Amino acid sequence: MPHVLLIEDDASVRDGMELVLRRHGYGVDTAATGEQALALLAGERGARIELVVLDLMLPGMDGFEVCRRIRARSATLPVIMLTARGDDSDIVTGLEAGADDYVVKPVTAPVLEARIRAALRRAEPSARQRSDADLAGLVIDRAGLTVTKNGTPVALPPTELRLLLELSASPGRVFSREQLLESVWDHTYLGDSRLVDAAVGRLRAKLEDVPAKPRYVQTVRGFGYRFGPL
Repeated sequence: MPHVLLIEDDASVRDGMELVLRRHGYGVDTAATGEQALALLAGERGARIELVVLDLMLPGMDGFEVCRRIRARSATLPVIMLTARGDDSDIVTGLEAGADDYVVKPVTAPVLEARIRAALRRAEPSARQRSDADLAGLVIDRAGLTVTKNGTPVALPPTELRLLLELSASPGRVFSREQLLESVWDHTYLGDSRLVDAAVGRLRAKLEDVPAKPRYVQTVRGFGYRFGPL
């Protein structure tokens, strides 16, 4: 049974979402503040948490900082953020902080459950059986699901790892944002390209010597992204 940590300060919203998740078979821990959530993750109960649903507008420590601290502690724990306004700046800031996906409140039960299932699938090991990559100091081991840069391990969250695996499987091929949303995020409907752009930005920050002049994950203006170097 997957176990979810729900961080939401509104008691009525928190109780309703907890009930929905339990009805869908999830184990649920809840926290009303970021501080409570981080303490829970650091304790014994934190070991069973497989995914975090995080409201951005929290009292005290806001959701952006909570996400940064979760990501600093764990590169692999999926984080879905909740935003009430759908404000562009909030969404971009949350994605840059390390969130894997987002939903705008109020969110329906089917949408939330679908996003959680997709995030958990991304977190599952997937070797994507194609040849390993060893290009200009970047080594991608598909069987071991590891990445090293100049001999140094690079820790990547599931979404960023799957994005890298997808791009590097076909060097030189241009992928549209829509194709990447479907193959990496499992968004088979019209998704939000900001998810792709933010993940690419985080990936470049970890892989590129000069992120503003990428060698590996390159932009094809007006079309999407491709994997180099070319």
